[in-house]
Amino acid sequence: MNSTARINEAEFRWPVEGVTRVPYQVFTDPDIYAREQERIFRGPVWNYVGLEAELPNPGDYKATFVGDTPIVMSRDKDGSLHAFVNRCAHRGALVCREMRGNRASHVCAYHQWSYDLRGNLIGVPFRRGIEGKGGYAADFDPSTISLRKLQVATYTGLIFASFATEVEPLEDYLGPSQRPWLERVFNRPIRILGYARQFIHANWKLYAENTRDSYHASLLHLFHTTFGIYRSSQGGGLFMDESRRHCMGRAFKRTEAAELSAYQDANLRTYQKGYTLADPSLLQTHKEFEMELTNSIHSIFPCLVAQQILNTLATRQILPKRPDAFELLFTFFGYADDDETMQQQRIKQANFVGPAGYISMEDGYAAEIEQQAIVHDQDACSFLELGGTDVADAENLVSEAAMRGFWQYYREIMGF
Repeated sequence: MNSTARINEAEFRWPVEGVTRVPYQVFTDPDIYAREQERIFRGPVWNYVGLEAELPNPGDYKATFVGDTPIVMSRDKDGSLHAFVNRCAHRGALVCREMRGNRASHVCAYHQWSYDLRGNLIGVPFRRGIEGKGGYAADFDPSTISLRKLQVATYTGLIFASFATEVEPLEDYLGPSQRPWLERVFNRPIRILGYARQFIHANWKLYAENTRDSYHASLLHLFHTTFGIYRSSQGGGLFMDESRRHCMGRAFKRTEAAELSAYQDANLRTYQKGYTLADPSLLQTHKEFEMELTNSIHSIFPCLVAQQILNTLATRQILPKRPDAFELLFTFFGYADDDETMQQQRIKQANFVGPAGYISMEDGYAAEIEQQAIVHDQDACSFLELGGTDVADAENLVSEAAMRGFWQYYREIMGF
């Protein structure tokens, strides 16, 4: 019985108000989580799995996940990229147990079945038995066996994979309104600077909401507001693709007086006039884009966030683990032609985000206190009417339109 059949449709109904209400059940129900793995992560979507710069050489590999399914992506001897499920065709054990590296083949530790860089079976110990005893039948043909393969496509150095045999071309999936924003950040060869991982005890969709929620950023993050990196009174807005599954949020500076007028009389804890930094160089910026933004947060459904905050650049990969837990992988990067000064500034500003980031340390906690509070009263709902009730682009940063867009597409693909 598949996950679609397991959900009790009589007991689960989306509220009549539509995407301005989100039932808490979608963040806790194990059957809904199972349907997500089937219809979203294993469905007709492109899942971000890494950066081409992480696999520069033939034989390079990276173990990661699509949804909660472990996969391996690798670069073959001819330079082509491949992705396959990290599960031995023999007894189902993990084939690749290291996070990344370089090797000519992948060998399962359990019974040493070996696979090439495309996931094809190339070696089986004792295939003919020992001294004429045991072994496999004469018609056993290893060439008919392989690890389950995924489709792979790339755009501006980003690698995507899909379980679906029929999925729209990646460029169409990203859409004409979103591609230029990826091209803005991934505009030339990059260099990987480092990683950060965070395990969060909350449903993955709470973080997907968070990255589309421009409203919270200056109310939750004291560092953002106090030091002027992001304020809801800045210029900018939220721009979605036609299906409303992806969203680009951007913010740019106005005058200090214009930005602070909304905060000075509001008595908000996130604006602290007297706070200073012991090392003000943390906030130094080097102009590098034609459109100069203090923040760009680009959410690509279902699991990619591409960020530019001042001069720090990173991707964030959302990895669901169970209904009440996900992992967040930050991959920090710069450009291959950065000088030493710029590289050091990017590394210093990487302290903005990650598990203990000056800005984003509150995001994981916010998701966890949501999860803790919604475990009961599953027919209760969140309320998403900031900026109206429509699902349209917003020329301001005080709107929940992009969150409503996420839920609109989620309902379509999930069949709700």
